[in-house]
Amino acid sequence: MSKQTLGPGDLLVRTGAITFLVGTVGTVVTVAPLLLHTKRLPTPAYFVSMLMGLGLALALVGLLKSALAQRHATAGGAGGTAVVGKSGVGQSGVGQSGIGQQAAGQAAADQAAAER
Repeated sequence: MSKQTLGPGDLLVRTGAITFLVGTVGTVVTVAPLLLHTKRLPTPAYFVSMLMGLGLALALVGLLKSALAQRHATAGGAGGTAVVGKSGVGQSGVGQSGIGQQAAGQAAADQAAAER
């Protein structure tokens, strides 16, 4: 077992993945009799297949929540804003860390697109 703490949205992603897998099995089980020309399953069995969409929605909400939390953490932790010089190289108030370089690269791309 990992000692890593769960981040925001991780539990939703895991729950969504499990729900999606249960829905997938339910879908296969309910479609198989239709393809094999055997007796149809009762209606509640078809509701299990709807868990597939619910699981996908849960996982996507968890991913969105995790991404927003990560974005909020990096925006709050950056402390400086990226400034783009004439050469297109970013100079960040925090230094040339990965976040500063990424922001400077995006700002340079935006500036180049605006000049076109």
